[in-house]
Amino acid sequence: MRALLVDDDRELARLLSDYLESHGVDLVHVEDGAIALERLAREAFDLVLLDVMLPSLDGFEVCRRIRASHPVPIVMLTARGDDNDRVVGLEIGADDYVPKPFSPRELLARVKAILRRAEPAPRENMLALGDVTIDVEGREVTVDGHQVELTAKEFDLLTYFVESPGVVHSRDRLLDRVWGMSYPGGTRTVDVHVGQLRRKLGRPELIRTVRGAGYKAVGP
Repeated sequence: MRALLVDDDRELARLLSDYLESHGVDLVHVEDGAIALERLAREAFDLVLLDVMLPSLDGFEVCRRIRASHPVPIVMLTARGDDNDRVVGLEIGADDYVPKPFSPRELLARVKAILRRAEPAPRENMLALGDVTIDVEGREVTVDGHQVELTAKEFDLLTYFVESPGVVHSRDRLLDRVWGMSYPGGTRTVDVHVGQLRRKLGRPELIRTVRGAGYKAVGP
C-alpha cells in the first residue's frame, strides 16, 4: 500500500511514518497542498491522508481538486472538532474524517477498512437499475451511457442499494454494511452520501427516502 500524507505537522508525520511503515504502508509525506497535487498528478497512490489546516491551500480545497480528477480514497485529518467541518469534508468527497488526536493504530484500521471496501468483492459483475449501470469489477458507473465519477464510498453505497432494489435499509444498517465500523460522523454521513449520489447521478428518484425507516433503491 502506498499512501500520501499531506500535513505540516512534522512530529505527527514522523510518528505515522514509523508506525505505518512497520505495517507495510509506504508513506510519502509532503507539507503543502500544491505539492501534494503535483505528486498525485505524476505518481500512483492508494490513499491520501489529508490535514484540513494547511499553510497554503487548505485541506478542503485540496480535497475538491483531487476529487475533480481522481478517485483515490481520501481520509481527512483535523484538530477541529466542529461537526460542520466533518460534513463539509464528506460532501466534497472525503471517504473518512478522523479527528485529532488519534492513535496510529486507529488510523491504520480505518485505512484498511476503506481499502478493503474499495476492492471488488465476488459478486455479479454488472448491475443495473433503470438507465444506471454499475460495472462492479471495473468500479465504473454510467447513467444513460455516460460515465459518472464517484468516490470509493459513494460507489460502495450505490452498489449496495442496487444489489437489493425495493429493500428498505435503515441508516444504521447502511453505516454498518458500507462503512463497516463505528463512524464518528454518525448516520448523518449516510444522508450526506445519499445526497451526493442523487446529485451526481442526476436521478434523485433512484434512491427514495422512506420516512422513519431509511432509504431504498427503486426502478423507473
